[in-house]
Parts: sequence; C-alpha cells; structure tokens
Amino acid sequence: MEVINKVVPNEEQIKGFMEPGHDGPIYMLNLLKFKEKASYKDGRETDLTGAEAYAIYGAEVVEHVTKVGGVPFFSAKVERLMLGEVEELWDTAAIVMYPSRKAMMDMISSPDYQASAVHRAAGLAGQLNIELVEPMGAWLMQQRA
Repeated sequence: MEVINKVVPNEEQIKGFMEPGHDGPIYMLNLLKFKEKASYKDGRETDLTGAEAYAIYGAEVVEHVTKVGGVPFFSAKVERLMLGEVEELWDTAAIVMYPSRKAMMDMISSPDYQASAVHRAAGLAGQLNIELVEPMGAWLMQQRA
C-alpha cells in the first residue's frame, strides 16, 4: 500500500465527494503532517514552524466548522504506530463532524474560510482526509456525555 500525503484533493477526489452518497453527518478523520518551517504562498517572511502556522488555522477553523453546524471532536499528537506499517507517521490526528458533505463544501468554499486556509497551506506538508459515516460506537459517546 502506497500512502501519499497531499494538501489539496485532486479533481477525481472532489468529484467523488460531490456525488450523492451518505445522507447525514460525516466525520472527517484528518491525519496531519507538518512542514518543519512554515512557507506562505504570498512569500511573506515568517519564523513560524509548520505546526505553529497550522495552529493559527486550527484556532480559526473552529468558528468556520461551527457556523455550518459541525463539531470539532478530537485532536491529539500522534505518538507511535501500534499496528501496521508506514514509512513515516503523521504528527497529529483530528476528527471533525459535519452535518453533511454539503455543509463541509459550503465551509471550504466560503471567503472567510479561504482567508484562514492560507495558514493551513503554509503549515502542512500533507495530510490524509478520510470520510467516516455511520459511527458504530456512537453509544460510547452517548455514555460519556
């Protein structure tokens, strides 16, 4: 299995995300790999690390997610790989719930989000976004609430 981190989805991935599918909430698993040093496309000088630039985005994206009815569930540093093999681990894993695919697309299409996303692009070396649906362990979350 080849694993390739990306910062922007390809055309086929966007097309697939726009097709009819699961009708209801989606959970986006984000596996994040940061640049050692942030690099902004507009050429601005910065002393930020990739993780620090992404943290600016992370603080702002919470508002964007909640505007579309989403909920940031979880974010944590990746410590080690317990099972399986990959050449390199991600730095952070996060899970965000969106009420629908459309809500997520509305969010990432908004000018306010795009302004925040410059920090995402500056900080990320790449990531995997994995769409999850129909949580099987939802009862666990309800038990802890």
